Amino acid sequence: MKKIIVAIDGYSACGKSTTAKLVAAQLNYAYIDTGAMYRAVTLYFIENHIALTNPKEVTQALRDINISFQPNPKTQRSDTYLNGINVENEIRKMYVTQQVSPVSAITEVRKTLVAEQQKMGKRKGVVMDGRDIGTTVFPEAEVKVFMDADLTVRAHRRQKELMEKGETLNLEEIVHNLKERDRIDTTREESPLRKAADAHYLDTTYMTIDEEVEYVLHLATSRIISLNKSNSTIC
Repeated sequence: MKKIIVAIDGYSACGKSTTAKLVAAQLNYAYIDTGAMYRAVTLYFIENHIALTNPKEVTQALRDINISFQPNPKTQRSDTYLNGINVENEIRKMYVTQQVSPVSAITEVRKTLVAEQQKMGKRKGVVMDGRDIGTTVFPEAEVKVFMDADLTVRAHRRQKELMEKGETLNLEEIVHNLKERDRIDTTREESPLRKAADAHYLDTTYMTIDEEVEYVLHLATSRIISLNKSNSTIC
């Protein structure tokens, strides 16, 4: 059975990660959370007081960083490990979120992590979400989806996520953070956030997670069936 790459890009709090995880589970594919990788780097930079404007410090820090994903039996999902330490909960906190876009905009950071992500998806059979998967990491991905949603709806979703993790932040602060992240992500020089020409646009403003999953899963399974039929005909 021929396997594919499913690339899901889009803005923060559109449901990318949750949808990608569930689609990967349905397909029995690996799920790669590229956002978690950038968050882990951001956490390391914060904890080690790395100056973002100092290329030498950034380059050396990247050499000292090892990011891996390990299954969590309790959640039935994979947790993010930074140099052997589980940082899954820490990287989701707001102080990391506020810094992740500036860190992600650094050319050396993006080049380093894109290379790692390409290694992870080399054998296909993966669902990967982020901001440049369908344009930079895997422009040849068989299925590409670009997710978007109303800013206020995204802010409410992010506020709910934070509250579930014990963090309280007013909606205005979250809206400001999302706007700033959108600005940095879409205007950075290195692989900015944008919709790939061949990506399916998905507005999730009024959609449930189940509906999002169904949409992406339909695209993926249709593509898999089509490729395998073609392969069978050639054989």
